[in-house]
Amino acid sequence: MNSAWHWVSIGTADLEAALAFWVGKLGFEEIGIAEGDDIGLRVHWRLSDQRVARQAMVRAPGAAFGAIHLVEWRSGTKSVRADAAVFDLCPKNLDIYVDDLPRRMAQLAEQGVIFRNKHYGEAVSPDGVHFREIHLAGHDDINLVLLQILGSETAIPATGFYGIGPLVCIVQDPASEKRFCQQVLGLALSHDNILAGPEIEQMIGLPEGCALEVSIWAQPGQPLGEVELVTYHGVAGVDQYPRASPGRRGVTHLNWWVEDIETFSLHLTSHGVRASSSHIEGRLIQTKATRTFRSPAGLQIEVHTAI
Repeated sequence: MNSAWHWVSIGTADLEAALAFWVGKLGFEEIGIAEGDDIGLRVHWRLSDQRVARQAMVRAPGAAFGAIHLVEWRSGTKSVRADAAVFDLCPKNLDIYVDDLPRRMAQLAEQGVIFRNKHYGEAVSPDGVHFREIHLAGHDDINLVLLQILGSETAIPATGFYGIGPLVCIVQDPASEKRFCQQVLGLALSHDNILAGPEIEQMIGLPEGCALEVSIWAQPGQPLGEVELVTYHGVAGVDQYPRASPGRRGVTHLNWWVEDIETFSLHLTSHGVRASSSHIEGRLIQTKATRTFRSPAGLQIEVHTAI
């Protein structure tokens, strides 16, 4: 595909509360909203026993990548990360780029946002990236990270919050997932590091002596819609990827647009990736064709071609 992902799908118990955060607090723009059930979307997702209450699509102002599709379900559903440990295997974090982390923390604190730690963490990765970050509990058990890259030339909107940079996925076998990102998704490796030490343990909330293997896969020159693979060394996590499917609350899967779905299908076959075929006649999303498949770790991916 050779491009950043276009949107992440998130199930929610309360669309109004989710929009209050993304639009009201972070300044994202609402680019579509629909009230009521969406039979076309449910048929595609094979969810005959659930009903959509409402849904919305939001993004950083004007951004072509890194959007969010929020779907509120009428009946209560469990979240992907319900009772999950820090190192459990699943799509875990959404990282949001900011211009000035101390300033944005103060701004959000005034609006009632509670952070996991009183102070932000600051570190320099082995490849020289100087960053600050703070974690906070988002809606529907999503872990959110505000991330400032010091010295970055990325233009941040006047709101101080950019879009979704990486979706952080916890994986057990980084080698196979890296091959998948490179060979199947066509993404480029932008960072590859081992992070360790007391600062990292405190920042992430890890037991003493643990370390993180971190790689970031992206469209060159595009800071939004990245995929970040994280493997925790020294601890073992439970595989929660089977939970990460439409109908659950929290992050369920990633979505890409492509121009030629048949060529992409042949590409999947050449790499031994099995995909199901469908199309979407939804209220917000309509596709001519859709292919659904999973990464080696279990991350669900949908690739669509427009009508």
